[in-house]
Order: sequence, then C-alpha cells, then structure tokens
Amino acid sequence: MVFVYVIESLLDQSWYTGMALNAELRLKEHNAGKSKYTKGHLPWKIIYTEEHPDWAAARVREKYLKTSHGKQWLKNKLNSK
Repeated sequence: MVFVYVIESLLDQSWYTGMALNAELRLKEHNAGKSKYTKGHLPWKIIYTEEHPDWAAARVREKYLKTSHGKQWLKNKLNSK
C-alpha cells in the first residue's frame, strides 16, 4: 500500500502533499529537515492520509489534491469533520 498524505505547517499553516509507504515515518523525515521545501516551514503535522494499492494510483490522487479543485475538496472534507 502507498499513502498519499497532506501535512500542515504549524509555523505558517501551509500545506504539503506527498506520497510514501509509511506516512508517519515520512512526517518524521519532514520534521527532521530532510525535504528541501518543508524544512523552511517546520514543524509539520499530518492532517490527511489515503491508502492506495500502488504508486500509480497514489500519484494520480496526489496530482489531483494539488489542483485547486483538489485543495477545495480537501478543505471541505476537513471542515465537515
């Protein structure tokens, strides 16, 4: 299984969307400054994850969540909780 995840910066509330086999481990890597973009916005927390059967399916979903429609869909989903 491959996870698509969205993390939010506790510094400036920016979002980062990515893919990983282990979302929790990847969050630790982001918070350790091991990603070029995210190291400037530390610390991060996971706000959303989805499981997908393979990298190809996860990549399609990741690309969608990075679009304006995908971001709006996610905001609506998170606000409805």
